[in-house]
Amino acid sequence: MENIQSSSLKSKSEVIADLKEILQLVNDGKEGYQSAAEGTKDAELKAIFIQISGERMVDETELKEHLAKHDADNDHGGILGGLHRTWLTVKQTFSSNDDKAILSGITTGERAALEKYDECIVDPAHADHAALLTEQRDSIKAALTEIEKQLVKHQ
Repeated sequence: MENIQSSSLKSKSEVIADLKEILQLVNDGKEGYQSAAEGTKDAELKAIFIQISGERMVDETELKEHLAKHDADNDHGGILGGLHRTWLTVKQTFSSNDDKAILSGITTGERAALEKYDECIVDPAHADHAALLTEQRDSIKAALTEIEKQLVKHQ
């Protein structure tokens, strides 16, 4: 069983705070893709957004289960860092019903999420759950690649 431990660089509570920030980003991404699906009239994009939103639901569940195994409170409502605000800004774009703007906004949110995942994956304090983070990061990267393809298509 994986174990969240403190390292010489971070305390256990700091490691858990990082995971909660990722959890918030995953939730924001899930909701962002749901909003994007509602904001487009393009059937192909709608299907892509719904699929990726479903993937984020799985990621969210995995992170919540991981935190619960380590007696970490899953309430992440107080985390409103810069990355969280990035997805909030992206969500505002979806109301425009402009597919190019929606796709551009999604790339911004996904890049922000990748940065946070990369930061945690290379941090030795996160070694105990690096496999989970790497798997989720790879999923986000694949989604970003698909969104970038769609962005080129909708230029």
